[in-house]
Amino acid sequence: MPGPGRLGRVAYRPTKAELAAAHGRTIEDVIAPGLRVLFCGINPGLYSGATGHHFARPGNRFWPALHAAGFTPRVLRPGEQHELLRYGLGVTNLVARATARADELTSDELRAGGAALAAKVARYRPAWLAVVGITAYRTAFGQPKADVGPRDERIGGAPVWVLPNPSGLNAHWTPTTLAEEFRRLREAAC
Repeated sequence: MPGPGRLGRVAYRPTKAELAAAHGRTIEDVIAPGLRVLFCGINPGLYSGATGHHFARPGNRFWPALHAAGFTPRVLRPGEQHELLRYGLGVTNLVARATARADELTSDELRAGGAALAAKVARYRPAWLAVVGITAYRTAFGQPKADVGPRDERIGGAPVWVLPNPSGLNAHWTPTTLAEEFRRLREAAC
């Protein structure tokens, strides 16, 4: 089995068996002290769990949205995730374990993930925290009426921006409107 780190420059697609085996796996954060923006996903999908890379599933619009918003000079591939650090960006998750769908996570897991994220943000001190996924944010931080955009509260000392989930399943947000929301964050973070 290929395992994490194998994507590199060659497109790799995990088999059904590798995807099934990825259930419950964790992937490493891409993080360093003093980032401009720390992006926080909900949790790794099975594709990410199998490859070891954040937002790895083909069709996920995270990487194109970063580029279209001006965060990166080109669309990075998931296997190039560590290049985010050179642009002052990082990525983590609310819940570490990989699942087939985010709705497999419990409210307790999301709330515990929110507490762990607050501690991580306090430790690494990014200028902004961008939580990618409004429903997970609402549950994790007890904000049932929260909407996409900047928030009044701080988490771990950092100002918070809630972004839409970039999954291709989130058809409410087109690639254009998703990139516009990412761009609003970039303009605030610069």
